[in-house]
Amino acid sequence: MQTDAMSAGPERVCEPVRTTTIAFTPPLTSREPTGPVARRLLFYVPGYDPDSERRYRTLFLREITRYAKVFGVPMPKVGCPTVSEDGNRQSWVVETGGGRTRTEYELLLWSDLVRRDMGKPRVVGIGLNAWATLNFALNGTLAGLYRTSWKCANVMVYPFVGSLLLLMALLVASFAGHGVLHHGFGLPGWFALLAGIVASLVGLRFLAPRLDRAFLWQLMHDCVFHWQHACGKRPDYDARVEAFTAHMRARIRESQADEVMIVGHSTGGLTAVELAVRLLGEDPTLGEAGGPVLSLLTLGSCLPIVALQPDARATRAAVAQLVTSRRLTWVDFQAPQDWMNFPGFNPARDLPLGLSEGEMANPIIRSAKFAEIINRQTYERIRLRPFRMHFQFLMANDHAGVFDIFALTLGPRSLRDRVLSEDASLLDAPATA
Repeated sequence: MQTDAMSAGPERVCEPVRTTTIAFTPPLTSREPTGPVARRLLFYVPGYDPDSERRYRTLFLREITRYAKVFGVPMPKVGCPTVSEDGNRQSWVVETGGGRTRTEYELLLWSDLVRRDMGKPRVVGIGLNAWATLNFALNGTLAGLYRTSWKCANVMVYPFVGSLLLLMALLVASFAGHGVLHHGFGLPGWFALLAGIVASLVGLRFLAPRLDRAFLWQLMHDCVFHWQHACGKRPDYDARVEAFTAHMRARIRESQADEVMIVGHSTGGLTAVELAVRLLGEDPTLGEAGGPVLSLLTLGSCLPIVALQPDARATRAAVAQLVTSRRLTWVDFQAPQDWMNFPGFNPARDLPLGLSEGEMANPIIRSAKFAEIINRQTYERIRLRPFRMHFQFLMANDHAGVFDIFALTLGPRSLRDRVLSEDASLLDAPATA
């Protein structure tokens, strides 16, 4: 998804907007400090995006440069990227604090699967989306989504409603063309109707780029993906997750990292949860004392879209494992201003896991406080632009805050230490006890 550059300069001295917060710390969450992080191994999973291999690296470089300029901190040293032979991973190294913290950054890519979905004929995509939306409505998922986040539910329904309106417009245009050609020019009825249909399809082809800019096709296939995944009908995606897990396991074994961090944004939050569960299941020593700290960071996660579906038993079982695990720290940042996440969602309370909050060790739930970390002018400009706001999780702040994507993922403190201590220091600040 395209995002707009946010201007640095005089705007950043303006007062932030104030807002209410979301916060929940599970009773079994460990509060023991983990110590400073000198070496970190980070795996980032993007969302349902057909162009992640180009978009994320560009966004990362642009925003970390803006971050250094806005806050007047030294620009981190960002290495050149390397690409795996299969093209499914990009890697680079980031050094911050004058070399005090070194983060090996790995971007795990599955955008080729998204492009394959979006390469299907549009009529096939419309049909699959209609069937998925019908299933959501009939099995109660849609009602659950509206109870949890009416904004995100509207985003899920948007492609279905948009395709219906598009179909109605095509039918009206076809019959209007038939009427003009048949009654106005005396052409045979069958020929006039056929010509009207062809003209409508040509018009659709003309409109297609504009619909792409409205993310209609991408969200259409995104909805289908969530339905198919819940039903166990995405073997290509499952195979990719398995390949990611094998690679991550090998990298963790050879690494000398103080912290292993898995980060997922949007639909990538679902993938990050699945990766964490597989890693814990395959390596019983991971996350135990004496090894690296294991951290899971989900940002604007779309996990409930799958987890609320009746057929998603495997996903709910994975969530239940993480909710009760003491071997990792899972932090879920949410934002009420983001139309594409679920602010206030708590897995133990809102999913049928058979667990109570008293059994929870995860996730630590926090608000990103967008209204406080973004300039007032910028906030007013983007608050009604759902896709731009959704990407704020990956962009530089205008004001310091606990949520700071670069301080959280590249800084000298572990994820748990920074979040539980309400540390709002900047990226270049040294770790403190």
